[in-house]
Amino acid sequence: MSPPLSYVGFHLVFILPPILVLGVLAWRRDDAWLDRRSLSGMAILIGLAVVYTTPWTNVMIPEGVWWYGEGAVVDRIWYTPVEEYLFFILQPILTALWLFQFLDVADRSLKIPLSHRVVGVLGGLAICLVGWLLLGTTSTYYLGSILFWAGPILAIQWGFGLTYLRDTWPMVTLAVAVPTLYLWVADRIAIGLGIWEISTTHTVGVTLLGLPIEEALFFLVTNIFIVQGIVMYVWVLERKHELAELAPFEERLAAYGTDRR
Repeated sequence: MSPPLSYVGFHLVFILPPILVLGVLAWRRDDAWLDRRSLSGMAILIGLAVVYTTPWTNVMIPEGVWWYGEGAVVDRIWYTPVEEYLFFILQPILTALWLFQFLDVADRSLKIPLSHRVVGVLGGLAICLVGWLLLGTTSTYYLGSILFWAGPILAIQWGFGLTYLRDTWPMVTLAVAVPTLYLWVADRIAIGLGIWEISTTHTVGVTLLGLPIEEALFFLVTNIFIVQGIVMYVWVLERKHELAELAPFEERLAAYGTDRR
């Protein structure tokens, strides 16, 4: 039996309207952050989302972790519906436009302590390790795959800017929390309508008002990727005058020799 709403319909009802509203607000509000820097950061995150998520979904779907209702999708590329690829693009836009409403840059140097970078990298790798261990059990396969997939990105982001993310945690938390909660609700409705279904075999059976904990975790970590990525990207651009100070020693030495002559 076909679901009452297709995957395209899901985008039209739940994803595109808030994108349009947030886009108009960002365009009209003087205090919103909508410029070449923020938009280029969003574009980069969209590209990374498509490249990094595509192999993962094309492993999860044939494994039977989730599937789609009869007639819910238009077509597939590889194992993944074209609507899913569209979601890889739309989610970063949705989350970024929400972030742009209050995005700000803290006065923090790019030169953060090495110990902070080590902690950040180790934290991400620890998540990856936990995920790898959970992959060995059928009921924790979906949970483990998310953690294993998310760990390397978190290691990179935290290794680069853990200190800055700590200093801007209220903004980062708000930017992650609102779109995550919204997508949790939208995902729960989609599951209830039968647009897609989540395997009970590959999940631990813990739900949030009917939403599998694995689905909740997926939207949480992906929004963390988006928000942290844009926040740090804009921070680097704002502090670009420091990049010259971070140049290799040989370049600085050569420049010093030129000045002496």
